Amino acid sequence: MPILPSLAESGNATAIQASTAIPGVNPVGSGSIADIVDKTSPAVVEIRTTTQSGSSRDPFASDPFFRQFFGNRIPFDSGPRTSVGMGSGFIISEDGYILTNDHVVEGATQIEVIMTGKDQPIPAKLVGSDAELDLAVLKISGQNDLPTLQLGDSNSVRVGEWAIAIGNPQGLDHTVTVGVISAKGRPITVENKQYKNLLQTDASINPGNSGGPLLNMSGQVIGINTAVNASAQGIGFAIPTSTVKPVLDTLINNGKISRPWLGVYIQSLNREIADYLKLDRTEGALVTSVVEGGPAAAAGIVEGDVITEIDHQSVATPGDLTGLVEKMKPDQKVVAVVYREGKKMLINLVIGEKGNIEQ
Repeated sequence: MPILPSLAESGNATAIQASTAIPGVNPVGSGSIADIVDKTSPAVVEIRTTTQSGSSRDPFASDPFFRQFFGNRIPFDSGPRTSVGMGSGFIISEDGYILTNDHVVEGATQIEVIMTGKDQPIPAKLVGSDAELDLAVLKISGQNDLPTLQLGDSNSVRVGEWAIAIGNPQGLDHTVTVGVISAKGRPITVENKQYKNLLQTDASINPGNSGGPLLNMSGQVIGINTAVNASAQGIGFAIPTSTVKPVLDTLINNGKISRPWLGVYIQSLNREIADYLKLDRTEGALVTSVVEGGPAAAAGIVEGDVITEIDHQSVATPGDLTGLVEKMKPDQKVVAVVYREGKKMLINLVIGEKGNIEQ
């Protein structure tokens, strides 16, 4: 079922399709940035959240990105109380679907959206979210003909191209900053959590910008603003639309992203380890630990096993095994070739779903 059938059936571009440049906007001519902002900013919203556990005196202290990067400059206390948070988002459908970051709405007991031209905050419902990708989709009811932004093609973005960030830093709504794409495919770690394949920009991104759009000079969204490194000026990050598009329908229709999971910790082999395990090869993935209750444990895989094949695909390195499992589906039945104490074994496995067991 396609996302947002009302839009798809109309024959117009849907929220997840790249569009042509905004009519009348000349990316090179003077005033083009102002024209883009005029046309796109009505679709950018402020998001306010209320959380009944955990607390802070500052609405941005509940944002894990900015707690790490801004540290003690954001007053924070851990006493139990109702806390509020602020962030940004943008409308992707005329009937009220909104994209933002998962960390903006994580744990919220109440979500409200502030829109241009609306006198009062509008209650929003969390439709779907994924903490690993830091994406969330909200829905506001009773709205039609809303201004929207369309997701462009982040893969075609080149380093050095202009980028426009719109959001609500420090609660200052519809603040616009401009910079360039500084790098692509950046990994970062925030509070021991890894994020991959991010766009890096020097467009200023501050607390409250999280969840807002990063635009190209055609007025298309190329990323969702996510984090800032306050220790170095001019370093901000955004989730590219190439990450968003493949999962957007799933988030809306299922509320979550199901990920395959084997339930093992693995490492590579060297000659010394291979000799100890009575193997004549160093190819494969050595199982160093098995998660209790996981699919590998249920199938009988144990610590010290070496996996050399799964689902009829060879495994030469731990990365091979990880990549193959990532392409599988939960509940998929596969056969693994395993070496244990030098002996070859065939083990039947049922791929699990990540998150079903404490990992």
